[in-house]
Amino acid sequence: MLHDMDAVVVPGVSLSSLTPGAVATVVGVGSRSSVASALERRLMGLGFVSGEQIEVVTQARPGGDPFVVRVGTTTFALRRREVETVWVEIAPSLPDS
Repeated sequence: MLHDMDAVVVPGVSLSSLTPGAVATVVGVGSRSSVASALERRLMGLGFVSGEQIEVVTQARPGGDPFVVRVGTTTFALRRREVETVWVEIAPSLPDS
């Protein structure tokens, strides 16, 4: 089911479930509603779009706010409720050589 731009309900995991150091690929932004919210459109405008690589830099303890992520060369500090709407596929780990 497609929403505005890359706002989709997709398989994958929420960005909020990743731990610092994790690398993933954005597969969509969105919730279960049929129309992207202003927050979801803003995240897409900032570069959280399908195919972009994202890295979790750190998250504050306790509570996980802010959640610091890097998209390309830009670093963002986001609230947990904001990253909960970003859906990602986790990059496979490289085997040790």
